[in-house]
Amino acid sequence: MANLTLDSVTKWFDDDGDRIVAVDDVNVDIEDGEFLVLVGPSGCGKSTTLRMIAGLETVSQGDVRLGGRVINDQPPTTRDIAMVFQSYALYPHMTVRENMSFGLEESTDLSNDEISRHVEKTSEMMGIADLLDRKPGELSGGQQQRVALGRAIVRDPEVFLMDEPLSNLDAKLRSQMRTELQRLQEDLGVTTVYVTHDQTEAMTMGDRIAILNDGKLQQVATPIEAYHRPANRFVAGFIGDPSMNFFEMRRDGDTLVGENFEYPLSGETLDEVGDTERVTLGVRPEDIELVSSGEGSHEFRTIVDVVEPMGNENNVYLRFSTADDRPVDERPTFVVTVGGMQQVEEGSKVVARIPETAIHLFDTETGDALRNRTLDLAEASIPNR
Repeated sequence: MANLTLDSVTKWFDDDGDRIVAVDDVNVDIEDGEFLVLVGPSGCGKSTTLRMIAGLETVSQGDVRLGGRVINDQPPTTRDIAMVFQSYALYPHMTVRENMSFGLEESTDLSNDEISRHVEKTSEMMGIADLLDRKPGELSGGQQQRVALGRAIVRDPEVFLMDEPLSNLDAKLRSQMRTELQRLQEDLGVTTVYVTHDQTEAMTMGDRIAILNDGKLQQVATPIEAYHRPANRFVAGFIGDPSMNFFEMRRDGDTLVGENFEYPLSGETLDEVGDTERVTLGVRPEDIELVSSGEGSHEFRTIVDVVEPMGNENNVYLRFSTADDRPVDERPTFVVTVGGMQQVEEGSKVVARIPETAIHLFDTETGDALRNRTLDLAEASIPNR
């Protein structure tokens, strides 16, 4: 096993003389045995980054290092890297056994008996030992995914690369396979880079997540750090469902003034804002409290616009109301997440409390985080017993 380093990795394409940058100066150190998830919207450069690690795309600038050695110019077959694709990429005319054996036959000097032993051991680990003599067309999507993973595992590579391997599965099976992949990676201890646009996969699977946008690396952090301490507005808005609420504000003395409400700040928060005049206030839906009445400086009259019952919780969309409790239709909604047992009716009047300890503040011009919510990670952790 080995650590993997992306050192100022850049990829551009030439389009009739114009340079199109797909990946722009990405720097990440991935520790030996770490599970790193590359996440971002479609077209952000995450699959291109993965393909450069695999050797399927050339690196325009920068270095890819595996175990300290630069592998930019090494062909894919000599990089000791195994890749699992979204489409599984199984040979339809071969049996499961033949699919899993093929890579070993082409890249090693193992005897047929040794290859057979490796394949059978891996198939038992993946729960597909009874499928070895079937062809891919006879398998379900979940079984094909296990075969594709088994074909990668049997090679015992230094690095696993996975490009949205669960996207073709239904929701229930995808959830099951997420858990299996985590357990498998922990058991094998193989350095893994996993690409997805699904933030649920990113948040639940990765030791760390690397968020990309427009080819640029936005933040590398643990899932809980990215969620509660985003580096910028993009990360704050991308991570989390429902997304963080944002309100454009301007600073007027010790108060933030927006189109729909004013929000006074404490001296400590003002110090974090500094001289920034235009500020975006962000708050997670679950951090807003609904109360029956209130006159506090961080409490605001609202009208319930839409309620989305989710079973264990409700997503409640609110509009700020006027002084006489009339909703203003042109005012945008913002969302609050409450417990599923808390009954909220459409059209009802509620007071939304936005605690100062829960707010994030971003520079409106640059998007950079000026202040993140108060979070005690020691209190949030689960003690060992």
